[in-house]
Amino acid sequence: MPRGKITAIVTGAISLLVAIAYLVLVQVLDFRGEMKPAPISEAHHELTVASATQIDLVIVQNG
Repeated sequence: MPRGKITAIVTGAISLLVAIAYLVLVQVLDFRGEMKPAPISEAHHELTVASATQIDLVIVQNG
């Protein structure tokens, strides 16, 4: 069998394995269920409120 034909068969087999692995991975990830948004931590929320309050204070002092 010529070397080029062996290379083509091996390359095709690798391609099929990668395609099947990809499909399995997608199915596993899809099986996990509906995507939910990440929870917002209270610390981040308080930091945002504090930053907004400080900005308001700076505007009032400069105004």
